[in-house]
Amino acid sequence: MSETSIHTPNPEMPEPLEASRLTGDATAADIESIRTRTSVFVYEWPVRLWHWVNALAITVLIVTGYVIGKPLPSMQIAEATHQFVFGYIRFAHFAAGMIVTVGFFGRIYWAFVGNSHARQLFYIPVWNKRWWKEVFFELKWYAFLEREPKKYVGHNPLAQTAMFFFMTLGLTFMILTGWALYSEGAGQGSFADGVAGWVLTLFGNSMIVHSVHRLGMWFILVFMIIHIYAAIREDILSRQSMVSTMISGTRTFKDDRPE
Repeated sequence: MSETSIHTPNPEMPEPLEASRLTGDATAADIESIRTRTSVFVYEWPVRLWHWVNALAITVLIVTGYVIGKPLPSMQIAEATHQFVFGYIRFAHFAAGMIVTVGFFGRIYWAFVGNSHARQLFYIPVWNKRWWKEVFFELKWYAFLEREPKKYVGHNPLAQTAMFFFMTLGLTFMILTGWALYSEGAGQGSFADGVAGWVLTLFGNSMIVHSVHRLGMWFILVFMIIHIYAAIREDILSRQSMVSTMISGTRTFKDDRPE
């Protein structure tokens, strides 16, 4: 983990990578890149592809999952068996769930073979006192109690914490409970039953699993809203690219302040 400080020409501005090195995601090459170009390549294409495919699949899961829990009113035009509306909704939900599952395992694989930024999603350095200091700083920054932002190569410590709990742990929970519910229809002895049938036994009955799975949906939805808000807010206020970084892979830092 690099402990090299980065000094900006303007002494009033915070050091661009002051806290990013705390989580180990700022390499020597990153630091040199910032010094010479004010930008650094962060996210490789598999990470970016996973982000957008995952976002689309989760959106489909939320919409279809809500309808599955609160079915649409019966249609009087024709027999439901002829229209198969609910069948298509369930198919979209199951297909999106399988995409999320495969994508998540692919994302875990890339955490091992990708660059240092690809691993940030899967751990939080709770043993690091300076990391905690940065978490509290970010809490104050998001609450508008700090006037100057700190700049990071990867996720800031607060965002890393949120991603770990809502994505790493949250998706794991949703995938397991989702496959457990799918195993009910697939039947005993099926692949789904072998993978997650034990979850039904763990919770006691499927109704409880249905309830906690739906509750997890609401937690994911709230996280998505906050995530989108925070990304756009940081793009504007912290003078560093956020949304475009997940498209191009490059984080750009701007030291000039708006007049």
